[in-house]
Order: sequence, then structure tokens, then C-alpha cells
Amino acid sequence: MTETQTPGPNPPHSTPWLGESLTGRVLIAMPGIGDPRFERAVILMCIHSKDQTMGLSLNRPVDGLRLREVISSLGIPDADQAPDHAVLEGGPVQKERGFVLHTDDFSAGDASLPIANGVSLTTTRDALSALTDPASRPSCALLALGYAGWSPGQLEEELAANVWLAADADLSLVFDTDYEEKWSRALAKLGVTPDRLSATGGRA
Repeated sequence: MTETQTPGPNPPHSTPWLGESLTGRVLIAMPGIGDPRFERAVILMCIHSKDQTMGLSLNRPVDGLRLREVISSLGIPDADQAPDHAVLEGGPVQKERGFVLHTDDFSAGDASLPIANGVSLTTTRDALSALTDPASRPSCALLALGYAGWSPGQLEEELAANVWLAADADLSLVFDTDYEEKWSRALAKLGVTPDRLSATGGRA
């Protein structure tokens, strides 16, 4: 199955880059994907280019870890003013690294990367500090630890093997906290129900 890793210069697969970026869209794991780390995963693609591909899972909360707890552990003042959200497991690569997805009504300047309409990504503590200020924080935000990464050509091969479906993202799908139903709702954006999918379609 998918071997997620930090994108590097030596692609292990030969599938060519087709020139169609999935940045800002979501990947939806097919049933039978064969890797428990990605069962029913919904991944927002943050970077998808010829040389680099990474995304963040939107529906895997870290058991027992809350946003306020992380902010407090970093010594950021007024942690109790931050939203009391779960922290998400963004993926299996660099799980100690934090990524803040947020609406674009907040920006940390060059440290914020636009991802999709209305959604940006910030990896500095500026975003976490902003979450403690109700007057200036983004209207929606989430913290993910780790990310999913693909080597050049790897995701294209998996898409060709029907490991993933791709759908448009929207603010509700990205930021709502109904994690159990997010996979089904992502499929519904494509007019698909889980019982219509073949369990053999997710084989890599």
C-alpha cells in the first residue's frame, strides 16, 4: 500500500507527472486500501507538484489530545482562550511537527500558504498564538500533527490504481468536527455512497 514519506529527489515509481495539480482538493480513501493508517481517510492536499506532494488528514483525532493542551505546553499565554478542539493526526510523516489549517481571515504573512479558496496553512507558532485571541483568530482552524507525503510520481500511480478518489474541498468538510462521518460526507460530494464502492478498488 501507500508508503508515505518525505518527498525526495529519487522517485521510486515511473508514473509520469500529468500536470494536473490536486492542491486544495481532498483525497478520499477507497475501501480495501490495505493500510490501517489510511482506512476511511480524508486528506486535504496542501502541495501537489511534480517535485513535492503532501497533505493532511482531516478525520483522525489524536486520542486524548486537545488543542488547548498543546498551546499550553508550548508556553503560549492564555491557552484557555483557544477553542477546545481535538488535535488531528495529519499523517505518519514527522508526527512531532505541527500544521495549522485555518480560514484566510488570518495570515502570518509569508509563513501562511494559501491552499484552497478560503483555506491557508501556517506552520509557525504565530497561528497557535492567534488562536488564543478571540478578537483576531481565524474563524475556523485545526491543528494537525504530522503529514502524509508521496515521492514524485507515487500519488499518480495510486490514483491510476483507484486507491483514492478526489473531490473538491469546502470549509465545512475541512473544519467541521464530526470526524466519524467525514469520509461518508466527502463521498457524498461525488454522489457516491459507501455501499456502492467496491472493496477491491482500493488495492495498490
